[in-house]
This record gives sequence, C-alpha cells and structure tokens, in this order.
Amino acid sequence: MTRRPAGGPFAGGSPSGGARPDAGRLPLDAGLLSPVRAGTPVEAATDDRAWFAAMLGAEAALARAQARLGTLPPAAAEVITAAADPDLYDVRALALAARETANPVVGLVAALTAEVARRDPAAADSVHRGSTSQDVFDTGAMLVARRALRLVRADLRRTAAALAELAREHRDTPVAGRTLAMQAVPTTFGLKAAGWRELVLDAEHRLSTVLETGLPVSLGGAAGTLAGYLEYAELDSGPGFDRERYLDDLVDAFADETGLARPVLPWHTLRTPLADLGAALAFTAGALGKFAVDVQGLARTETGEVSEPGPAGRGGSSAMPHKRNPVLATLLRSAAIQVPPLAAGLAQCLLAEDERSAGAWHAEWLLLRECLRLAGGAAHTAVELAEGLVVDEERMRANLALTRGQIVSERLAARLTPELGKAAAKRLLTAASAHPGPLADAPELAGRLTPAERAELCDPARYTGAAGLLVDRALTRGDGGDGGDGGDNGDHGDHGDGGDSGDS
Repeated sequence: MTRRPAGGPFAGGSPSGGARPDAGRLPLDAGLLSPVRAGTPVEAATDDRAWFAAMLGAEAALARAQARLGTLPPAAAEVITAAADPDLYDVRALALAARETANPVVGLVAALTAEVARRDPAAADSVHRGSTSQDVFDTGAMLVARRALRLVRADLRRTAAALAELAREHRDTPVAGRTLAMQAVPTTFGLKAAGWRELVLDAEHRLSTVLETGLPVSLGGAAGTLAGYLEYAELDSGPGFDRERYLDDLVDAFADETGLARPVLPWHTLRTPLADLGAALAFTAGALGKFAVDVQGLARTETGEVSEPGPAGRGGSSAMPHKRNPVLATLLRSAAIQVPPLAAGLAQCLLAEDERSAGAWHAEWLLLRECLRLAGGAAHTAVELAEGLVVDEERMRANLALTRGQIVSERLAARLTPELGKAAAKRLLTAASAHPGPLADAPELAGRLTPAERAELCDPARYTGAAGLLVDRALTRGDGGDGGDGGDNGDHGDHGDGGDSGDS
C-alpha cells in the first residue's frame, strides 16, 4: 500500500504527493446525465465544494461555541474560523484519502489542523476538540440541506404564484376532463391549474416544516454520550464544573452558531432528520411530476391544448425536424421518477445498528444529495414552465366537440331520470350516443326534450359543475404559504458555514 506523506497531500497536492489535477479538466460530475439540475442554483449549493465548506463550517462553529463557554481559547476559535476556507484545500485529494477511512471528515480534520498549526501552533489542539466525524458530517449535511431547501422553497412559491394566475385567468375556460385516458365530462382549465398549485403549496408547506424544526445540529461524540466534549470541558473548567449545564449550553451555543435546530438527543443512529427530509423531497418531486405529466398529455399532437415556452430550437429532435418536444415537463417527470426511490433509501437507513452504523450512515450521503439536486432542479424548472405555459382555448373548444355532445351524456341522463328512472335513462342515452351525428339530434331525445333544451344541455361549457367555485376556494390559500421565508431557526448570517461566501 502506498502511504501518503503527512500534512502536504491534503493542502494542495495530490494523494501521492504530486501536482494537483489539471484545473482545466471537466469536474467529475458535470451534470451530463442529470440535465434537470445541470446549471441550476441547487447544483452549486450541493456540489462537493459546498459540502466541504459546510463541514468546515461545522468545525468552525463548534470551536466558536466552545469558546463562548470558556472551554476553548477565543483566539484559537478565530484561527480555526479563518482556516475554514474551502479554497485552501484540495477536495479531490481528500476524497481519495477517504477511501482509507470510509468518510471524508478524518482527512478534513487533518488538513484543517495542519492549516491552523501553520497559522498558530498553539491553536492546533483546539481543532475538533471532543468531536467525532459524524457530528461534523451530519451538521454539514444539515447546512447543505438548509441552503438547498431555501432555493427550492423560493422556486415553489414562484411556481405557485404563476399557477394561481393561470387558475384565475382560466377559471371558466372549459376543457375536456379525462378519466382512464378518455374524455369523461367537462371541467375547466382553471381547476386543473388550481389543482397543480395545491400540490405545489403542499410541497412548500412540507419543506417549510422541515426547515423550521427538522434540521438539527449533530452533537454526540464518539458514541452519542458527548463524553469527549464533557471531558475536555471539565479539564479546562476545573472544580465546580456543572456537566448538566454545560451539556445544555454547548448544544444551544452550537445550534446558535449554525442556525440549526437543537435536537433532544444525539441522532447518530436515530435518523429521523434524514427520513423526514427525504419524504418531503419525494413529495415535492411528485407534486411537480403531476404537473409535468398533465402538461405532457395536454401537449400531445392529437390534443394540443397547451404548449411549453422556450426559445427557437428548444425541444428539437436529432432526426425529425418538425418536432418540438415538451422538454421542461420531461425534465420534471424524470426527477419525479427518481426521487421517491432515493428517498426510500434514506428511510431504509433508519435501520442503523448500535450507536454508530458501519454502512447505513455512509449510504445516505449520495442519496441525500441526489434528492436535493433533483428536487431542486425540478422546482427551478417548474418556474419556467408555469410562468410561460401557453394555453390554446380554441383547441380546447375543438376537442370538447370531438364526441359531438356525448361528453355531457351524464347530464342528460340525470335530467331524464325523474321521468324514466335511472336505468331506463341510461339505456336511452347509451342508444342515443350511437347516433352518428350530434347527440342533440339523436332521435331518442326528440320526443323527450325541446330543441332549446337539447341545445343547452349538450353545451359542454354549461356543464362544468362547481369548477369555478372550487377555483375560488383554492385561491384563498396564500401563494407563499404561511411564515414567509421561514425555517431559518435563528440563523445569524450563515457564519457557521465556514466562511463560504454566498450560497454556492
């Protein structure tokens, strides 16, 4: 086995001590196989650099929390915070080194300690004091999730606002309702848009709940007892050290430094935060997927009731010049298919053995990142689709006429039931529907209804039930949900994110 030289490889060199990889090369994951998130804000918020910065931020926040309680020199906390700059380190080298430790935090701590020692040798012993890899990684994961969820929520609110506008504008626009792929009875396009919006608002509400209460700091130490934290603190504090008070103060200070929630217990193998996060992201992807599959169906050549926005050339085929494919809806649907099984994997990791898991914890990492990336990419894509969706009312009216009035046969059956009975009325309308011309002209109806009655009853636009009222009710629910941006848990400017500027 090739041994890596101490110190140097993590702070700029390759794992073998050679030069860093060519900066001009493509990143390992350029998004080629995941266009739904390629180039979106959530991609930058969840890439390796962002994740690394969040873990460094967790280390720095822990040092500041300990310094606030007088169990770590304030000067050391300042040096650690200054050294927690992701641009000082070779993330690829750390990734390769993690093959020998099964997690990236061991190498991160070594690299951070070396950088702190370079700046102030006396501060080096204060790095990662009493901590463990899972505390750092899980806290970093929560910081990454918080940034990603903020982006997703903002996009969901924009999507909901655009769908609300569609619902208002088309409150009474009749369109064929379809069940089991066939025309059923009329509805309105406004009600369809209101339904899409309702799902989006449901998703936004679930994510806001996770943001407000479900993203906790991780502080457990080696086996969830915080023994290392307490031992160092007691040595620094001397006689009269109050363990119970320090326990509460440390968790509170760490939560305050990071802006994350305070857990009741250490959660190394109590993986509720990840399971809840995965479930909320799966719902979000599914909600946007419902919007997408409906748009795909309505955009079919044979249907043509809506079309996607976009510049010339978008949706083009490599072989068929005439095609303009529904690209945005396709991206949304692809995410909606992928996120639920990934989220199920996060739920499966609830089966974490003992006080630290050998594998279940490690399995969560990519599952969580892909859930965040895909749901975030879908939410960003949905904004463009909802804000630019083109509605063809004329085509909707033409499609309503395809059955020559049969789409309202239910209404006619209901009108004839008092006279004929339900079974007889249905038999009469079944026979009348076989008439090759308009249903209103069927001879079976001639002696039952006047021409004026038949004309009115066979008009699809006059049989949309309570669709308009339902739209009105749905639109009383606020576009952005309750609580504004929400869910930041006393965030104080993201100073716990390791000095990483911006939301990248």
